[in-house]
Amino acid sequence: MDNNNNQDKNNGKMSPNGQTILVLVVAAIITLMVITLMRDMVTKNSTEELSYTEYVDMVEAGKVEAVLISNSEITVYPRKEAEEYSQLIRYYTVRVPSDYNNTERLLENGVDIREQKTDSSIILESIISFVIPFIIIVVFMNFMMRRMGGGGIMGVGKSNAKVYVQKETGITFKDVAGEDEAKESLTEIVDFLHNPAKYTQIGAKLPKGALLVGPPGTGKTLLAKAVAGEAQVPFYSLSGSDFVEMFVGVGASRVRDLFKQAQQSAPCIIFIDEIDAIGKSRDTRFGGGNDEREQTLNQLLSEMDGFDSSKGLLVLGATNRPEILDPALLRPGRFDRRIIVDKPDLKGRVNILKVHSKDVLLDDSVDFEEIALATSGAVGADLANMMNEAAINAVKGGRQAVSQKDLFEAVEVVLVGKEKKDRILSKEERRIVSYHEVGHALVSALQKDAEPVQKITIVPRTMGALGYVMQVPEEEKYLNTQKELNAMLTGYLAGRAAEELVFDTVTTGAANDIEQATKLARAMVTQYGMSERFGLMGLASKEDMYLSGRTVLNCGDATAAEIDQEVMAILKRSYEESRRLLSENRTALDKIADFLIEKETITGKEFMEIFRKVQEEEKGVKEETEETTEETGQAEKTQAEKTEEPEEVQETEEKEAQGEEEC
Repeated sequence: MDNNNNQDKNNGKMSPNGQTILVLVVAAIITLMVITLMRDMVTKNSTEELSYTEYVDMVEAGKVEAVLISNSEITVYPRKEAEEYSQLIRYYTVRVPSDYNNTERLLENGVDIREQKTDSSIILESIISFVIPFIIIVVFMNFMMRRMGGGGIMGVGKSNAKVYVQKETGITFKDVAGEDEAKESLTEIVDFLHNPAKYTQIGAKLPKGALLVGPPGTGKTLLAKAVAGEAQVPFYSLSGSDFVEMFVGVGASRVRDLFKQAQQSAPCIIFIDEIDAIGKSRDTRFGGGNDEREQTLNQLLSEMDGFDSSKGLLVLGATNRPEILDPALLRPGRFDRRIIVDKPDLKGRVNILKVHSKDVLLDDSVDFEEIALATSGAVGADLANMMNEAAINAVKGGRQAVSQKDLFEAVEVVLVGKEKKDRILSKEERRIVSYHEVGHALVSALQKDAEPVQKITIVPRTMGALGYVMQVPEEEKYLNTQKELNAMLTGYLAGRAAEELVFDTVTTGAANDIEQATKLARAMVTQYGMSERFGLMGLASKEDMYLSGRTVLNCGDATAAEIDQEVMAILKRSYEESRRLLSENRTALDKIADFLIEKETITGKEFMEIFRKVQEEEKGVKEETEETTEETGQAEKTQAEKTEEPEEVQETEEKEAQGEEEC
């Protein structure tokens, strides 16, 4: 007995032939049920049973035209004159063999007697009535299984991986930018596939598997295809969800078939995208306990242990949820390498923009570094989308090439959506939104550790924003100081502070600002150790690092309540600082807000010009006031001296007169 059969028995799985037989049996049962149901429905509506006494009375009354006698029943055909009996209903009664006078009675009343014979035609008719619906149901099930990716009835356990060769993918490492470290790790694997002897002679072995880990859109799938393009070997590509079907054991069968095909065409690469669909931990905390998924995972583990890597067979996996993968899948000997494909840095974003702009006409104003600074945190997919949006904007504007303005507009479209021109704000709402956004910008300009303002607008956007402030850092940062985080908090709450300061009320427009500020303040307390109350105590851990970034508290309920109090205290201090800064610069706030209401959109340069002009005016007024104060003080001093002089003269005269008298 072969190993595959043993595995089937041990794992409780069914072979592909067995699965096919099962499908046919299911189709036969469904056919019988359908035929039976339809016959019952037809029979119920079009037949009526007569008692034998009713039948005899009907014959003797001359109401019967003809009868059809079979082995078990008599079918009665009434005369047209008998109005109480319908011609559309089949009347029948049970045949009574002991009634010997039945034939004589029928002949006396002129009834036409017919006898039903059981021959091959009736049997054939019955078979056809079953076979045709059966074939229809089998064809339908086969069609549905193909639509679900099952390969039809005969291919229910077959792998449906897409096979590429180098000329079909046409992707190499030149098409991938911004992930130099990941490319370096994969280049070694490609070199091993090209020159295995160079490594084997020293005793090195090809890694059995490499797991690409990173956020969505960073280019994991693109890197895998680039590996296949560079290595010029067959490339089997499929998703983790392709293994999971409606039948138990299908996934495991497809894993076996996939590795069998791959070993026959080695050297080759197997790429399983979104491997977390089948590689999810068997722990119930992560949604384990699914029998089909566990069988598929067990088969994958077995196959990765069983194949010989010296033949040049490599398994690549990609996921953005590494924390939920089964530990048995991640151990050395299965996925030997974990290659991090993270968000690109400044240099990486510049290179990505250059790659995606190869086929795009650009004018001389384009500066990719400036765009890269404005898109901190963007992944390759975002940048590709931005470049495409910029090209569309250029076409809409009637320009022959993409400009820097088009690129910045594309950044805005991706971040906050398109301009919503049909949303017209009232005069009062425009004032509120204007002061709100200027409050953000002004507080940022007044703080040393805040990012400079690039643009302020009060034009509504499709993503819900009624206005926004674009801030662009002067350089790429990987760390933030506590002072910078405090400045960010103060900037977040400045819009709300401006509303309260100017209008003596608040609106719902600060909802997102409050959410961001609360999130940042909570992170400062629970993760960054920037709270005097809790010090360096780690109170939260991050889950879904590459997706939602959700954090989970690692403390009791009492400590959680204290965390809330500390977060409230930090937010309160930041809000009071925002109010103070805006109160001290109320003149600048009013003038910039009035200018924004008039223009709707102003650049960071225009904003700073108005701000500096107001500062100079206030400084001039202050100096003038000080000079006036000094002059007033000098005049008062002189007047006082003049007032004292006559008294001194009078005293001198009195002394002289007194001296003369003494003489």
